[in-house]
Amino acid sequence: MVSAKVSSSAVLAAVALSLLAVPAQAAPTEAGAETRTAAAALPAPDTAGMAAVLDSVVAKGAPGALARIDDGTRVYRTTHGVADRSTGRAITTGDRFRVGSVTKTFSAVVLLQLADEGRLALDAPVNRYLPGLLPDDRITVRHVLGHRSGLYDYTDDMFANSVSGFESVRNKVFTYRQLVDLSLQKPRTNAPGAAYSYSNTNFVVAGMLIEKITGHGVRAEYEDRIFKPLGLRDTFYLHPDTKIPGQHAHGYLTADEAGARPVDATDQTVSWAQSAGAIISTARDLDTFYSALLRGRLTSASGLAEMERFTRVNATTSYGLGLRRRELSCGISVYGHTGAVQGYYTYAFTTADGRRSLTALANASNNSAVLNTLAETLEPAFCGKRAAPTTARTGTPVEREDIAPAAPREQ
Repeated sequence: MVSAKVSSSAVLAAVALSLLAVPAQAAPTEAGAETRTAAAALPAPDTAGMAAVLDSVVAKGAPGALARIDDGTRVYRTTHGVADRSTGRAITTGDRFRVGSVTKTFSAVVLLQLADEGRLALDAPVNRYLPGLLPDDRITVRHVLGHRSGLYDYTDDMFANSVSGFESVRNKVFTYRQLVDLSLQKPRTNAPGAAYSYSNTNFVVAGMLIEKITGHGVRAEYEDRIFKPLGLRDTFYLHPDTKIPGQHAHGYLTADEAGARPVDATDQTVSWAQSAGAIISTARDLDTFYSALLRGRLTSASGLAEMERFTRVNATTSYGLGLRRRELSCGISVYGHTGAVQGYYTYAFTTADGRRSLTALANASNNSAVLNTLAETLEPAFCGKRAAPTTARTGTPVEREDIAPAAPREQ
């Protein structure tokens, strides 16, 4: 059953952060200055179109799907399907879920705040802060945050077989160093700064940097710098606990063998990802987070400009520092991140002025048809009725590099 409704939302309170501005630094990427398109100038969201997209997501294999759009004065909620296959409970936009690689933006924000405070230099070698960690002193903090380090993604091997790979690490606890060592067993993909190559290893290094510079675990830094100031009441970093607290959507990993039952992957340590993908949140909290970020409430103006120095990834996507830019058919760009962790696909994006935000979730993974269709939520959310979805026609995963494992089984 599809539900679509509109409700009033409270205006997000301003967050007072004491941040020091730092000069912008050059990088061999696209300039980050963007035309700030006001959300008020956008067409109204196409709620019927959104409902149709979520219906298709479920038809292609996800037990449930949800979308929440917040334009500052109204909230649009659309859901379809179930949060739990065993009980049949309907999925809701208030359900908590694992956000996967959306975690990377949180990690990047903490490091940009540390740069604002003068405790970190983006163009300094990682080895300045973590002596001897990496085999090349040319790899900088900027390279890590922009996936330009060349560090091999250890998850490519870890999840070469989706289900067996997952079961082997479901309850395992890794140290950051163990994960980096897995990467360093393989040749690097490119010289530092030479090319974009998405790798979870980069944001494991980001977590190590946060902990070394602050002397605190990433959980404390997320909480003190982002969760608490923004009032993100349903956002957690619980590593290595395996349970999602409170009401949540179960996540289902599509089996490697066609016709086999999906695996309930809800309970896991996510220790294989940590600062690269272990945060739990809700659609409301992710809408709040990305809106605050793009409105300049989490970093200095120069810090946000650094995040928006983009490298082109494909025809519609560019990557900055822990931040994606997606160009839509109606000519606007939206900013955020995608996430994939066993059992969950997430899209979380906002306008350049942070005034309209979307979070969409499917509680399935290892299913490229679901992934491609979920991407279509961006069009009705930001372009309204004027544009027909096109992404699912490509036949390839839209955000393939976010996926664990790297190559989802075609459905």
